[in-house]
Amino acid sequence: MAGITSFGAYVPIYRLNREEIGKMWGGRNMGGAKAVAGYDEDTITMAVAAALDCVIRGGGADGLFLATTTAPYREKLSAAIVASGADLQEECRVADFTDSLRAGTAALKAALDAVVAGSAKKVMVVAADTRQGAVKGALEQTLGDGAVALNVGSEKVIAEVEGSYSIFNDFTDIWRTDEDKFPRSAEGRFIDEVGYFPTMQSAVNGLLKKYKLNLGDFASIVYYASDARQHAALARRLKLEKSQVQDPLYNDIGNTGSAAALLMLAAALEKASPGDRILFVGYGDGADAFVLRATDEIKKFKKRPVISSQLAGKMAISYGQYLTWRGLVPLEASTLPERSALSLQSRWRERKAIFALYGAKCKKCGAPQFSQIGQAARVCVNCQAKDEFEPYKFSDKKATLFSYAIDQLQPSLNPPGVNGVVDFEGGGRIICELTDCDIDKVRVGMPVEMTFRKMFFSRGVHNYFWKARPVSD
Repeated sequence: MAGITSFGAYVPIYRLNREEIGKMWGGRNMGGAKAVAGYDEDTITMAVAAALDCVIRGGGADGLFLATTTAPYREKLSAAIVASGADLQEECRVADFTDSLRAGTAALKAALDAVVAGSAKKVMVVAADTRQGAVKGALEQTLGDGAVALNVGSEKVIAEVEGSYSIFNDFTDIWRTDEDKFPRSAEGRFIDEVGYFPTMQSAVNGLLKKYKLNLGDFASIVYYASDARQHAALARRLKLEKSQVQDPLYNDIGNTGSAAALLMLAAALEKASPGDRILFVGYGDGADAFVLRATDEIKKFKKRPVISSQLAGKMAISYGQYLTWRGLVPLEASTLPERSALSLQSRWRERKAIFALYGAKCKKCGAPQFSQIGQAARVCVNCQAKDEFEPYKFSDKKATLFSYAIDQLQPSLNPPGVNGVVDFEGGGRIICELTDCDIDKVRVGMPVEMTFRKMFFSRGVHNYFWKARPVSD
């Protein structure tokens, strides 16, 4: 039976305490904190991080479906960028699912259908969002950032999908047009009483009737809601036991949009035991409901935490940093020369180095080396063999910081900039930026890992590359 074979997740280390927002505007705060994508992060970088986490735990895939409402391009396949960063094979089927908060569960259903039909053996469903609430508005405190990835297949399944049920409802509650920077919302009671509650109850009851089940048959019940209040209200309407209801994670990271329900599902799977049934429901202009059952394989999978280790966060940011990173306040223009235009041709030629951090390995002596972009390796630095190289991947290798420099003049949304020389375990060296680091704690010899990040935006093109960050404790 088809189902979930592995999962991974990514939650940014930065947290904005809602108390900070309340103090700024002199209003009440919802308590807790929300996860905030860093100055060099967006939907794509978070999706790549979640996909790589999933690959590490359960291997690659021959399909990748990306679900998001905040893709960086209006006309370009974002899933192709994510698949490149995750180093999937070129034959991989990729597709974007977008324009709906239900995009994640829509992608999950499509992946299941592909596996059952035999058109794909394993499809990775990745959901990521960086939705932005208007300043001083209710959504500013509610919305958070995050990503999750699920591998769907029919072998070594950790959670079988025993059935599903879907309905649609052309109900306008939360929406955003091409001209809108922030989501718009209808009146709260109208959303609850006419849209959300009736739709979710109909989906749950339809699923239970279709498969002749009761709510008491489920060890865990996972469902989307716009915030903690709405989530708790639906639990009361369905008369759920408190022990059944999966924490929506809103107090720790906020509502992560199309990734929210799937992140909750990943958290439920993290603590599931063999035989546990999970009721899973996504919402948005209707609802998708699923019945999952954990298998014995889940005991082998749960070797280290996926979600729980990322919830606490590592760095608190100020409200000023948040406004700056999100481009919500004007900044003084840099006095340094403007960057030269990106070469789309060189980006294409060097795509393996740029998106998956490939270098070269000498066939004669086995020494790896990473050449600067645009300068292909021809002579081995170790044995001087000429044109005797094979591709070598650096992005998944352990590394240490050999040396570093702090640049006070580097134009950055998070000054000062930190540039480092990084040595890889097994050989190879790269000069790159450091990110997600406390400058006071940076030291020579510290362990670092590579992370896919946004470098800059120029002339309509988003430029991505790899940076180094301290290894998480």
